[in-house]
Amino acid sequence: MKVFLVLAVFCVLYQATAASRFGYSEPNQRRWARHHGHCAGKTQSPIAVHSAKSIPLNMPAVDMIGYHNLLPHPLVMVNNGHTVAISIPKLTEEQKANGDFMPYARGGKLPGDFEVESLHFHWGDKNNRGAEHVINDIRYTMEMHIVHRNKKYATLTDALEYADGAAVLGFFFNLDEDEGPGLTSICRHLHLIPEANDAVNLTVTFSLASLIANVDVDKFYTYKGSLTTPPCSEAITWVLYPDPIPISPKQIARFRQLQDTQDGALVDNFRQLQSVGNRRVFMRNGNTRHTHVDALKKELDYKKWDWYN
Repeated sequence: MKVFLVLAVFCVLYQATAASRFGYSEPNQRRWARHHGHCAGKTQSPIAVHSAKSIPLNMPAVDMIGYHNLLPHPLVMVNNGHTVAISIPKLTEEQKANGDFMPYARGGKLPGDFEVESLHFHWGDKNNRGAEHVINDIRYTMEMHIVHRNKKYATLTDALEYADGAAVLGFFFNLDEDEGPGLTSICRHLHLIPEANDAVNLTVTFSLASLIANVDVDKFYTYKGSLTTPPCSEAITWVLYPDPIPISPKQIARFRQLQDTQDGALVDNFRQLQSVGNRRVFMRNGNTRHTHVDALKKELDYKKWDWYN
C-alpha cells in the first residue's frame, strides 16, 4: 500500500510539472498559443454566457450516476502551482468484482457516458472575480471543474485528441457568511500543500454530490469548447450550473494563502474570456421533466441541434 501511495503522488507531481510551463498574467496568456496551437483555436473556453443569447432546448437533465457514492481512496490533492487539483484513483479489479464503479455523467447533449477523472478550482484575489466563465455578467468568487473522460477512450490523454473526448461540469461559488459544507474536507487539508508541487494523500474521502449539495442540477447551460489551460484541446463538452454554492471568507482565504510556481500568491488563476464565435450555447431551464437514462437511447429532436450556426 505504501508503494502505491508513493507512486500515486509521483504521478500527480509529474503531471503537474509537465503542465507547469504557463502563467496567468495577460502577457503570459498571450504566449500560450506559441507553444500550444490549440490555444489560438476558434472554439476556446471560457466564455461569457447570457440567458438572452442562449437557446432554450427541451433536453434531458444530466444524470450524475454514482455521485452520491464515496470516491475511491486515497484521493491525492496537489498544489500544482496553477490550481488545487484532486485526482481520483482508478478502481482495483477487486473493487470492480464487488460491483463498484466510477461515478459518471450522461444525458443533456453529452455524446456518451463520461467517467470522472479529477476536479480542480479557479479563484481570484478579490471576491468579485475568480470564476472562469461569466454568467449573465456575473463573475463569481470561485469555479470548480469536475473533469470527465468519454468511456470509449482508455485515458484522458487519448480522449483529448477527439472532439467528443471529454466533458467538464462547472459549478460556481459565491461569497457568503455561511461556509460551504462540501468544501470542509478540502479546506481542512489546504495548509498541507502551501507551495507549488506539494501533494498530500487525503485521510478522508467524500462524495461528489456533497460538493454540489442544494445546486439546482436540472438547470444548466451547455456548449462545445476547450480546456481552459494549455494545451487548450478543443475536446470539451461544457455543462455549466448557474446556481451558486456558498463559500465563506475563511474558506476562500485558505485558497488564497497558497503559493504558485513563481513564489507568489496563487490567485487569479482564471483564463481571459474567449470569443463565442459561431457557437450555440444551449440552455435547459429546469422546467422539463427529468428524463430517465433509458430514454436517452431514443432518437430525440434535441439531438438534431448542432453546436454551430
